[in-house]
Amino acid sequence: MKARDLKVLGTEELIARFREASARHGRLLNARDTRAANKDYLLAAAVRKELRTRGPDAEKRLLVLLNDPEPGTRYWAATAALGFAPSEAERALALLAEPPPTLLSVSATMTLRAWKNGTLPLEE
Repeated sequence: MKARDLKVLGTEELIARFREASARHGRLLNARDTRAANKDYLLAAAVRKELRTRGPDAEKRLLVLLNDPEPGTRYWAATAALGFAPSEAERALALLAEPPPTLLSVSATMTLRAWKNGTLPLEE
């Protein structure tokens, strides 16, 4: 799905697409199938960007995903929320960083470290 196609979707549909893509990305990443994960990475990133263009109300709809059963979805929601709900996002990343070690837990650890150091580039 192209970025211009996302513009015609309602916010609820965007959230659903974000959840699906981020969950699949997390599962593929942990399975070390990074090539397949890249497609879902691009979709989740495009949806996150579209939600941002719709303003704070649309963006904050991601907060409910901080408690999603899928670790990949929690990770993506947390990284998106760092810019507008840092306390909630940090809590979600800290939980994801706990053992057992997975590629997602390592990513959560590195993201949290970069955030606290002030070196994490937030998307504009």
